[in-house]
Amino acid sequence: MSEASRITVKGESPYDVVIGTGVLDELPGLVGGRARTVAVIYSGATPRLATPVLEALEKAGYTAHGLPVPDGEGAKSVEVLAGLWTSFAALGVTRSDAVVGVGGGAVTDLAGFAAASWLRGVRCVLVPTTLLAMVDAAVGGKTGINIAAGKNLVGAFAPPAGVLCELDALATVPHEDYISGLAETIKAGFIRDPRVLELVEEDPAGAASPHGPHTRELVERAVRVKADVVGADLKEAGLREILNYGHTLAHAIEKIEDYRFRHGHAVAIGCVYAAELSRLDGRIDADLVARHRAVFASVGLPVTYKAEAWPALRSVMNVDKKTRGATLRFVVLDSLAECGRLEGPAEELLQAAYLEVAR
Repeated sequence: MSEASRITVKGESPYDVVIGTGVLDELPGLVGGRARTVAVIYSGATPRLATPVLEALEKAGYTAHGLPVPDGEGAKSVEVLAGLWTSFAALGVTRSDAVVGVGGGAVTDLAGFAAASWLRGVRCVLVPTTLLAMVDAAVGGKTGINIAAGKNLVGAFAPPAGVLCELDALATVPHEDYISGLAETIKAGFIRDPRVLELVEEDPAGAASPHGPHTRELVERAVRVKADVVGADLKEAGLREILNYGHTLAHAIEKIEDYRFRHGHAVAIGCVYAAELSRLDGRIDADLVARHRAVFASVGLPVTYKAEAWPALRSVMNVDKKTRGATLRFVVLDSLAECGRLEGPAEELLQAAYLEVAR
């Protein structure tokens, strides 16, 4: 294994996010000596990514069972979750055993919730294989599934035993999916670490490639932002809400698109919308809004959405997780890397901001 970076997510149940190449060497230690059976949940669309995980576990003496699930957000359903529970029962997964989730953000969300809900909690290790999963979904202990009413409305806070980010896996990610992951990376720059923005602005083409000169640094910086925030506020009592910058509109877009719209693409649009809200509320200037559009667009992410969708989007936003009672709440910017909250904004403000991102 080459020298790996190790970022600790602090809190009541601290764990490490290990970033580098050859990091699967650490998998047996994270699964633990008490485990005998390990359920490996992976996307059926990319079974090859699970092969080295299964081999590493078998070599270490565990009985490893691969459990394929649908690709993408289709995995995060009650039906798929129930199927995993049935498989756990058939395999005899006990509280001393473990679950490993291998794949993109949908798989790690599902695997984490399956582990958290089986026998009221079994050990879970996550092996994210996409940029989006490495910098966002697999870090932070949020697990969950989607239901008809909205995205991630059913889930649990359940920190994993560890996260292994194998950077070589990024070369297998389709280009549009890799670009999608950059949205969460860039978001980290706007809310906490402006150096991320500078790295993208200096070399947009390099940022848009897993072989770019700053790939590892971008991953590490984005993970460090999330680790610092989550370590201080696991259950989203306050600070952690800043990670939802852009997500209120983004989740609404995903919902009306029946989850066929890439998460990162929706986040890019949502961040521009949140920036416009911030500007119209007198918090930031037009130059910072323009920087949002420029940085996201420079790597091929969308910054506009269809004008006629506003009524449907506005309806879906009422069930956003940040809403309290009848009060809609947004994470906004007070300045670069300084977040605030906008509570109960006027409908005119919401619509005016949307008109700025509508095409």
